[in-house]
Amino acid sequence: MPNGQWYPPEWPVRIRALAAGEITAMTPRRAATVMLLRDDPGGPAVHMLRRRASMAFAAGAYAYPGGGVDPRDDDRTVGWTGPGRDVWARRLGVDSASAQAIVCAAVRETYEEAGVLLAGETADTVVGDTTGDDWEADRDALAGHELSFADFLDRRGLVLRSDLLGAWARWITPEFEPRRYDTWFFVAALPPGQRTRNASTEADRTVWIRPAEATEAYDRGELLMMPPTVATLRQLQSYGTADEALAGSEGRDLTPVLATARLEGEELVLSWPGHEEFTKRVEPPQGGQKQSRSPSSSSSSDQSESPGPSSGQSSSSSSGSSPTQSPSSGQGPTPGPRESPSGGPR
Repeated sequence: MPNGQWYPPEWPVRIRALAAGEITAMTPRRAATVMLLRDDPGGPAVHMLRRRASMAFAAGAYAYPGGGVDPRDDDRTVGWTGPGRDVWARRLGVDSASAQAIVCAAVRETYEEAGVLLAGETADTVVGDTTGDDWEADRDALAGHELSFADFLDRRGLVLRSDLLGAWARWITPEFEPRRYDTWFFVAALPPGQRTRNASTEADRTVWIRPAEATEAYDRGELLMMPPTVATLRQLQSYGTADEALAGSEGRDLTPVLATARLEGEELVLSWPGHEEFTKRVEPPQGGQKQSRSPSSSSSSDQSESPGPSSGQSSSSSSGSSPTQSPSSGQGPTPGPRESPSGGPR
């Protein structure tokens, strides 16, 4: 049975076009995404959102909150506490300015898309409820790029709590994909007193789900996900609490994972180094149809459509409902259409 691996049907054509020099690989944009965890009775649960069917990139796929780096965060003075920029630069493999911008993107996008803010008035405090109208006005201004993150923190008298984040992985969108992102994955625990909500106009649903439950649904073909999402969910399953996962992020290998494509005879082989489960073998067209095979299935499949639930109802992510069930309660998404660069590998 095919699993829920996101696989655009145009990829084989683009891979061959890139190899023939007919198209040029785009430079990836820097991005960050956060695996937000909370401790539930059955173990840690992770906050995930389902991308709207109208999105140009990975429509219908389940992912984490995240998005592109704001260039303003490279050179602005940002209120900061926790490990310094130089420490993060060494950890992320970039210069200190880029490290600040990437960490800011992780914190800002988590606030924009999930309503959770990893910041406080001091080095040992974190903000509580962020659901008031004044907070929502600031969140909208951030999402609309009307307010920089540095100015937002200054206005609120807050400092970014970089100690609440742990760097987990780094994935780069394949060279043959027209929308490319160099994405750093982080892990964080839901701060006490804060609650998540679907604050993203790019998602039609949010859920809290145990990593094992999410990957089991993916394996059954019920949830559509990109390879980095599946890989990081599998990695989270060995941790018994959110704090254990955060501690486990220290020293994790951040060598970028970048898909490669090669021809074996007439068959195209697409693979992600170190992640054999995502390998795709695409046979030459027969009768106008492209045949693809993965290690988990020898049948032909087209994974461009979401195998997830058909409901477009938004759920409050404080609910424990499974993405394969209708949510029992919740709030709708904040209105205000926008298309941000948050479609990176999540």
